[in-house]
Amino acid sequence: MTTSPPPELPPARKSSLFANPEGGTYVVPFVLVTSLFLLWGFCNGMIDVMDKHFQEELHLTLAQSAWVQFAHYLGYFLMALPAGWIASKIGYKGGIIAGLLMVAAGGFWFIPATHISSFWAFLLGVCTIAAGLTFLETVANPYTTVLGPKEFAATRINLAQSCNGIGWIFGPLAGTAFFYSTDSAGRSTGAQTLWIPYAGVGVVVLILAVVFFKARIPDIKTSDDYHLDDQPAGSKGAVNLNICPRWVAMLVLWLNLAVLATAIGMIASAIASINSMNEALGLKVLLVTAGTLLAIGTLFLLVKPGAVTYRSIWTHPHFSSATIAQFFYVAAQSGIFAYFINYLTSEAPVKITNQTASTLASLGFFCFLAGRFSGAGLLKKFAPHKVLGIYALVNVLMCGVIMMKLGWISVVALFLSYFFMSVMFPTIFALGIFGLGARAKKASAFIVMAIMGGAIMPKLMGHVADVHGMSQGFIVPLACFLVVAAYGFSWSKLSGAERLAAPSLAGKH
Repeated sequence: MTTSPPPELPPARKSSLFANPEGGTYVVPFVLVTSLFLLWGFCNGMIDVMDKHFQEELHLTLAQSAWVQFAHYLGYFLMALPAGWIASKIGYKGGIIAGLLMVAAGGFWFIPATHISSFWAFLLGVCTIAAGLTFLETVANPYTTVLGPKEFAATRINLAQSCNGIGWIFGPLAGTAFFYSTDSAGRSTGAQTLWIPYAGVGVVVLILAVVFFKARIPDIKTSDDYHLDDQPAGSKGAVNLNICPRWVAMLVLWLNLAVLATAIGMIASAIASINSMNEALGLKVLLVTAGTLLAIGTLFLLVKPGAVTYRSIWTHPHFSSATIAQFFYVAAQSGIFAYFINYLTSEAPVKITNQTASTLASLGFFCFLAGRFSGAGLLKKFAPHKVLGIYALVNVLMCGVIMMKLGWISVVALFLSYFFMSVMFPTIFALGIFGLGARAKKASAFIVMAIMGGAIMPKLMGHVADVHGMSQGFIVPLACFLVVAAYGFSWSKLSGAERLAAPSLAGKH
């Protein structure tokens, strides 16, 4: 008598960062989209070297040179909502191609801008490139979070952002080569060769646009963990779902209004004062515009507190707080990046030239890249919001050490701040769009819009540095990192989830 062999068991499914529900993989789309992170890291790295170039070529103060950062982040602010709307209409692939074409237009604009040789012409090119990068960030950041199991969303976005760090290493090197070049007599030729790396970017992104046009990029929807699409239109907001007290959600909404009012005030300030470089006039316009808009917004919230219904992403405090956290994180990051060269040339224990400091900026971005790679591993093992909170607190300490002027110890602290900043942007992004379903694209646009913090805070940091010294200017990023730490440690209560998995909202709908 023979016995039949036992039935074969199905192979155990391996947990993969890029596994799809059909048993396949999203590796190819992930690799293609990750190339975009390299692109905008390169562009951002050149921006930070450009600041010091214009200070010397045009004899600008630290606060005045921050207009470069302002123009860069203004592009993000102006284009974020249109990019989110277009991405929701034409999908991830269409949004990426639109962004690449706009970056190409901005890159090629630097050719005539070099001949015009006026500050406004260069700022226009910077703003146009940033507007194109807005499309890429609005699409690529949330897209990486859906290319596999959602518990690994923060790990995937940090891996992708690691290529951003690689681009940031090479950006300052290109800036050093072309912005600080000299002729045989030792005279600066930076103003004449500044267009070369940007024209190169224009050629590369046109090639990328063709590649993405031919490639298969699936349009994947994030899971609707908060059942936003299931709620009747008149349902009240998440403030009534016992996720957090109503006053907390309303306070976060008001803070978002304050940030928006300040951003619009900065734009008005720029229009009024950038040609004359009249900082006093710019401050007056900023205060009047921002104060008026904030008063109007506050009155609206008081008169119609229920105007924002459950279907609005703004009633979910883990998202609305993410826009605040991202605003302050990018504010801190852009300030540190923008004044890195100024700090080394003015505060280092030995004499460091502009060119040497620009080259050392690449070492800073190497620390940034190392933090991204190591952070991706940590985020796979530990709760992302806790890692975010701890890293932010460490950077509070680093900024404090920098302010204390401890010689080489403070210089080392500056480089370490790059390492601990590394995971913040992508982690805030993943935490902010968590569980929002189809509305993740819209939420992504607002989080990208919050990058406007990078336009505002360098102005403040530059002003503090002009008055009290470069080291004391680091009080600004120190305060910003405190806000980021608060978001990280409070995310679980704001979202109703222990980590990036389904939130525990049973019985609350």
